Amino acid sequence: MRNIKLKIQYDGTNYHGWQIQKNDITVQETVKKAVQKIVNEDVHLTGCGRTDTGVHAENYVCNFFTNSRIPSEKLPYALNTYLPNDIVCFEAEDTDENFHSNSSAVKKRYVYKILNREFPDAVMNRYSWHYKYPLDIEKMRIAAKAFIGEHDFIGFASSGFSVKTTVREIYSLDVDKNGDIITIDVVGNGFLYNMVRIIAGTLVFVGGGKINPNDMTDIINSKDRERAGITAPPQGLCLKEVYY
Repeated sequence: MRNIKLKIQYDGTNYHGWQIQKNDITVQETVKKAVQKIVNEDVHLTGCGRTDTGVHAENYVCNFFTNSRIPSEKLPYALNTYLPNDIVCFEAEDTDENFHSNSSAVKKRYVYKILNREFPDAVMNRYSWHYKYPLDIEKMRIAAKAFIGEHDFIGFASSGFSVKTTVREIYSLDVDKNGDIITIDVVGNGFLYNMVRIIAGTLVFVGGGKINPNDMTDIINSKDRERAGITAPPQGLCLKEVYY
C-alpha cells in the first residue's frame, strides 16, 4: 500500500477541531470523506495533532494508506473539488511506509495573534483575540524568556489529556508588535492540551500587570495551573508549520 502525505490549510471557525467526533463537524471527518471519494476505499486519516474548535492551520500535515494508483501530484486538485472553501489541500506526496504525521514530527510552530486596541475588527475577529486594554510588550518579552528550554508544563495544560509525560521543550518564544497586532510565535518539540493558548493568556496577564514577569520561572516550576493566566480564546491560534 502507498502512504500518502497531505498538506492542508483550514479556517477552523466552522469546525469542532481536527479530530472526528460523533455529533460535530470536524476537519478530519471532512477531509477523510473527500479522500474516500477520490480513492474509492475506506481510509484511516492520521493527523499531526489535535487542534481545538475554532483554531486554524496553515500547514497541517496528515497521511493515509491506500491501494489507489492515482498520482499523488493530482490528489490536491481532485480533493479540492470535494472540499469546502475553508479547507484547501495544497500538496500531496508518496512517503515512506513508516511515516506518521504525528509521531514522526520533531517540532511544531504555532502563532497566536492579539488585536490590541479599543475597537474590534470585522475581518480580524475570526483570526485574533480582541483585547482592548493596554499591554506592555516589553514585560511580555521578559516573561517569554522563562519558557525557553525543557520544563514540566503541567501548569500550562487543561485537564482531559492523556500523555506519558508533561515535559516539553520550547526552542523559541517571540513576542512582537506590528501596529495593533501582537504576535506570539512559539516553536517546541510538542505541546500539551491548550498549552499554547494558556501561554498566550498568561503573557497577556503579564502585559496587563496581573502577573509580574520576574515571577514566570517560579510559576512554571510550581506546576500550578492556578498561578498561570487564562486560556486565550481559540480563534487567535494558528498552526504555522510542522517539522520532520
